[in-house]
Amino acid sequence: MKNSDISSALATPLPSSEPARKSFALQGRTVGLDPRTHAVRPDLADVRLAEYVFAPHYAAPLPYRTQSAVTLREGRPLGSAVLAELAPGETFEVLELAGGHAWGIAPHLGLVGYCDAGLLERVQ
Repeated sequence: MKNSDISSALATPLPSSEPARKSFALQGRTVGLDPRTHAVRPDLADVRLAEYVFAPHYAAPLPYRTQSAVTLREGRPLGSAVLAELAPGETFEVLELAGGHAWGIAPHLGLVGYCDAGLLERVQ
């Protein structure tokens, strides 16, 4: 882990055309990342962040598209703070689908949050 190379202002990295790494060396302390801009929770993290942070589970993002306007929230509950409004047709990278909600990344905004999974469609 190279904590001197990581800034909490960085958004989740975009997918690379390079082959995925097969292994990672854990060295030093885990880097603290902002959960609003990095897909990291205590139980799950974006696999693209595996070399920067340790998590019990990692997920690869799946591309979805919003079918209508979608509210991106900080948490699952409807009373959670609103982070952004996603327009119809915008990309949303889903890392978890559970309880009618999707947790993932709005890549064009660089924000991570929850939205109504019923308003998303999988991109093939």
